[in-house]
Amino acid sequence: MTLAPWQEEAWRLLAARRARGAMPHAILLCGAPGLGQRDFAERLGAWLLCEQDGDTPCGTCRACRLYAVRTQRDPEETRPDGALAQPHGHPNHPDARFVGYAWNAKASPKKMYGELVVEQIRELSDWLALPPQFGRAQVALVEPAEALNVAAANALLKTLEEPGPGRHLILVTTQPARLPATIRSRCQRVELHPPALATAEAWLRGRGIADATARQALVASDGNPGQALEWIEADKLKLRNEVAKDLRELSAGIAAPFEVAQRWSRDEADLRLRFAAALVQQQGRVQAQAASSAPAGGPLALTRAVDLAKLAAWFDRANRTRDLLRGPIRPELAMLELLGAWPTTRASDGGVQSGVK
Repeated sequence: MTLAPWQEEAWRLLAARRARGAMPHAILLCGAPGLGQRDFAERLGAWLLCEQDGDTPCGTCRACRLYAVRTQRDPEETRPDGALAQPHGHPNHPDARFVGYAWNAKASPKKMYGELVVEQIRELSDWLALPPQFGRAQVALVEPAEALNVAAANALLKTLEEPGPGRHLILVTTQPARLPATIRSRCQRVELHPPALATAEAWLRGRGIADATARQALVASDGNPGQALEWIEADKLKLRNEVAKDLRELSAGIAAPFEVAQRWSRDEADLRLRFAAALVQQQGRVQAQAASSAPAGGPLALTRAVDLAKLAAWFDRANRTRDLLRGPIRPELAMLELLGAWPTTRASDGGVQSGVK
């Protein structure tokens, strides 16, 4: 597990803290999806357990070798989107534990929990109360931390309030605001940020990505190189272009919200909404920088500026709709309500129209 260029500063700060004996017992590792928080956290766990006192895990001691040996549970644990809950598996080191989405053994038929539950945290707390088997430290990685339900978060708070020596909790999240303030305040926040554009382009180029494709993907991902690479490899930029086209046609009154809602709800609804929210955010930035009398342009290529307040309101609605889709609501209805509120830009409306209601 090597560090990406944009992770190096965060690692240096943690190494400096450890060198002066001020390593926090609880770390909240956060940042946008695609910046490699999970890999960073697993590397951090290896370092805290490593039997050598360097600034990085040695990779060769008994602790590092055991930590590197991974296994998946049978049946495999998965996230709500179908991805592996533990991407690299659970470590075989006795003093390391990964907590994530797990099977509900009490359910009949057996099924995965859709959140992190209190039983998992109570089991973790009991484990942390035991002495480390290797005598050096214990490391627990909780991811995604924002999936903790209320009871689980309250149980974790008790563990955070009474840390034992050599016990380390690493909470990984892309949505820190969804965690209770009481938990956030008891953790040392470590945030990963996208690098400078030149650094991101060089990193993608080093992975065989053509310059033009890299630039397009970095624009789509708001400068996030890890996310850009994921979308390139999965050929998702075509979907972003389709979402932009749909929004332009809705603005012009060419497309009907009902038809677009049906299409979006049937295929990769969450990613479509994520692209839509990002496009609107980028559009707002372009308009904020342009003269009010000038054509807006921007990623949506609007010929007239849409009121920034309307764009901001729609951005918020798009993100709320993403949350709604995780529940029992019919996706086509949630999409229709969202797209019906999309602001249009017709000349007859003086440049702004509230959209279909």
